[in-house]
Amino acid sequence: MSIITRSLFKSYGNLVAVNGIDLDIRGGKVFGFLGPNGAGKSTTIKLLTTLIPPTSGTIQILGLDAIKNPLDVRKRIGVVLQQPSYEPNLSVEKSLEKYGMMWDVDRKTRKDRTDELIDVFELQEIRKKKNEDLSIGQRRRVQVAREFIHDMDLLFLDEPTVGLDPGARRNLLDFLKNKARDGLTIFYTTHVLTEAEYLCDEIAVINKGKILAVDSPEHLKSTFGQEKTIKIHLLDRIEKLPNLLSSIAGCKIDFNAGTDIIIQSSKAEIILSQVLSILIENNIPIEDLSAMPTTLEEIFLKMVKEKNASNN
Repeated sequence: MSIITRSLFKSYGNLVAVNGIDLDIRGGKVFGFLGPNGAGKSTTIKLLTTLIPPTSGTIQILGLDAIKNPLDVRKRIGVVLQQPSYEPNLSVEKSLEKYGMMWDVDRKTRKDRTDELIDVFELQEIRKKKNEDLSIGQRRRVQVAREFIHDMDLLFLDEPTVGLDPGARRNLLDFLKNKARDGLTIFYTTHVLTEAEYLCDEIAVINKGKILAVDSPEHLKSTFGQEKTIKIHLLDRIEKLPNLLSSIAGCKIDFNAGTDIIIQSSKAEIILSQVLSILIENNIPIEDLSAMPTTLEEIFLKMVKEKNASNN
C-alpha cells in the first residue's frame, strides 16, 4: 500500500476538519478524492504530505511513518497544491531547470526533462516568457509540469486542472494515466466529476471530514445508481405540459430547446408509461426518447445530499 491511515483526525479548536479517516491506497493507481468545498480534501492532502500534523491517528506513506519521518517522506513524493507557486521573474524554462536543481537532478537529466515537459505540456511558445506574464492557466500548467522534473513514487495533485482549457485538461489527464501505468501512484482531488470518472481507478467521497464511500467509479455507479434517467424530447414548446403532468411525481420539464421531459426515478419505467399515456391522449408527438446512464456526478450529489439530510 502506498498510503495507509487509521483514525486520522484534525481539528482547529472546535472545528473538525478531518474526522476519523481510514484509507488504504494501492500503488500504481490513481486515487480520486472528491467532496464539496469545505469537505476536508485540502486538509487531508496537507496531512498526508506532512505539511501539518494530525490531532490524532496514524499516517503511513510508502511504508514510512509520516508523523515520525516527515523528511524521508518528502524526498519520495511530489506535491501540487491549489495555491499558485512560481517565481515571477523567472522564465518557464528557467523555472523548470531551477526546480530540478532544488531536487538535485543532474544537469543532463534536468535539461532533457525540461525539453520533454515543455513539449508534453505544450509550453513551447511561452518557454522564454516570464511567469509574471503568463495567464492563470499557463502558470498552472508550468506548476504541474515542473513537479515531473524529479523522480517520485507518489504524487499529490489538488485541483490541478483549475484554469486549464479543455484541450490542456485532456492532455494532462492522458499524461497522468500513462504515468500511473508506469507505476506512479497519484492522489487526485477535483471538483470536475467527469475527470474523476475518466482518470481514477478508485474514488473516495468525503463530506464534513468523513468518508462516505470508497470504491471504483463503476462499482459506485452500480451500487448507488439505482435511479434511472429517461428523457423525452418534444419538438415544440408545450406550455400546458406542466399542468398535464402535475399529478406525476418524478418529472422535470425543461423548455430550453423545444420541450424536454426528464424522468429520474428508481421506478422510471412506470412513470414513463404514465407520461406516454398522457402525451398520446393529448395528441402530443414525441421527437425522441432516450435512456441516460447514471453519472458519477449524480451519485456524488445524491450521497452528499443524503448525508447532509441525516445530519440535520
